[in-house]
This record gives sequence, structure tokens and C-alpha cells, in this order.
Amino acid sequence: MNPRSAAAVLAWSRDLIQPALHEAVDRLPTAMRHIAGYHLGWWDEMGEPTAVPGGKSVRPALTLLSAEAAGGSPEAAIPGAVAIELAHNFTLLHDDVLDHDPTRRHRPTAWTVFGVNAAILTGDALLALATDVLAASTHPRATRVLLDAILEVIDGEHADLTFEGRHDVGVPECVAMVERKTAPLLAAACALGAHFADAPPATVDRLREFGRLLGVAYQHVDDLLGIWGDPAATGKPTHADLRSRKKSLPVVAALSSGTAAGRELSTLYYSDEHAAADLAHMAVLVEAAGGRDWCVGQASQLLAQALDNLRAAAPRPSAELAALANLITNRDN
Repeated sequence: MNPRSAAAVLAWSRDLIQPALHEAVDRLPTAMRHIAGYHLGWWDEMGEPTAVPGGKSVRPALTLLSAEAAGGSPEAAIPGAVAIELAHNFTLLHDDVLDHDPTRRHRPTAWTVFGVNAAILTGDALLALATDVLAASTHPRATRVLLDAILEVIDGEHADLTFEGRHDVGVPECVAMVERKTAPLLAAACALGAHFADAPPATVDRLREFGRLLGVAYQHVDDLLGIWGDPAATGKPTHADLRSRKKSLPVVAALSSGTAAGRELSTLYYSDEHAAADLAHMAVLVEAAGGRDWCVGQASQLLAQALDNLRAAAPRPSAELAALANLITNRDN
């Protein structure tokens, strides 16, 4: 059978986990269920069904495909896929509050509709639900895999927040933050799939490393989109990360470049409010200082390393996992 396209795999993943995901969310307290369903795109703020697209389901797809690549059944890994999707959305609800983001997936974020406290509590509920889904499965190690990843994510998020008040963040420190904040959930998604396939430890480790490297590459691309992404695709304004003075990977690389463009960027970046023209000029400076090219190169190298680990790990052909990895690290930037 010919491998499916990455888009077809994502659609398959969403369809496969939706019944179990709805069943899990239905167990939440009524208020938390209402907000979670809104955040997931199932209904509007009044609880009326809506056709608004939800997330892409990248992480659940990684779990399902990793289970298959490790010699198991995707269907057997559905609890892992549901848990990783719930945990991912826990991080999104909290991120939107921490970053004061007004929109996600082209509509108002949950905290802007229901309030900060309600959004935080809903995120907490989703994390509790994720661990409950895994605890009810026949793979006790899976809960530890997820919780270890969540602790790393929280540590990385804390580091990211501390960067906001600093002018001395260097590239190694920024990359280390990404390795804790973004990579752990993608690594856990792949490791969970391997666990649900009862794979040997060496296969679990290889698939986890595939996901970790993919996660860092993904963040390089996501940070590029935070500056140069099309609002119609990202759901956020052009130059969003520059407007919020985010210490993203291309910005930190540019600020650390020692170039004239990097020095001019530093002066602008730490000044007061900017007009749209200033933001556009900062984007030009990031590129002139090498930040854009560096991120593109890093994403390419990390993807190659990830695919090496995938080839070493998978006893079954893994063309669909490779296609998915290529898709999420080669978005328009």
C-alpha cells in the first residue's frame, strides 16, 4: 500500500482519536467541559456547535504512527494519543494567558472569552484528565513518560518567561530553553506510541530522540513564522513575536551576531512602543543579521538527525512518519 500524504495522515489521526477525546472531555466538570470544548473548536462560547477547525493533531499522529513503526497497532495507542492531545492543549491554554495572546486558530482565546482564572483552571483540568486516561490504560510506564515531559515543559516555560526581562540571552541558553519547553511533548508523543506497541527500550529511546529533535526543529520554524508568517495561516498578526519582544530563536541569533544589523536591532528591540513600520524594519534587521538563515539551517540539520534516528528505530517502514516530520518543519516561512 502506498504511504498516505501527511495531510491525509493528520485527517486520519483526528478521526481516529475524536470519539475517545470527546468521551474523555465529557468527564470534566460542566464549566471546564464548556471552556475546553470552545478551545478545541467544538462549539462557540454559547455552546452551539461550530465548524471552526481545531488543532492539526500533530502530536496524536506522532503517537499513532510511532506505535505502528514500532511494530504495534495504532488503535492500541489511542489512549496515548488522546493523553498527549489533552496535555498539549493544557499547555496552549496556559501559554495564551502567559503570553497575553488574544487569538488562537483565528478566533478569540479562551481567556479573553471566559476570563483568566477559568482558562487556567480548564488547562489544569485537561492535564489531570490526560494522566487519568493513561492511568486507566494497561501501560503504567506511560503516565511517567507524560509527567516527566510536563515537568520539562514547565521548566522551559519558566525560562522563557525570565528571558522577557533580560538583555543578555544567548543562543545556547535559548536553544536549551526550547529543548525543555517545546521538544518534550513531541518526544513523549513518540515514546508513548512505542510503549503502547510494547517496543524494546532501544526502540523507545530512538523514537523519543526522533521526537525530541523534531520538536527543536519545529520551534525554529515556528519562530520564523512568528515574524514572517502569513496571518491567514498562523492566525496571528504579522510580526507578532517582534511586537511582544519575544526572545525567539531568530531574534536571539540576530542580537548575538555581533553585526551592525544586530546592534541596531538591539537598540530598537529594547526601546518603547513601535509603529508598524518599526516592526517591519526589525524583521529586516533580523534577516540582515543572519537570524533567519540560521534558523532555516538549524531546522534542516535537526530534521536530518531526527530522520536518522527514525530509520534506526523503526522495524517497519516509516515513510508516513518521515512525511509528517517534513511537513511540520517545512511550513511556509
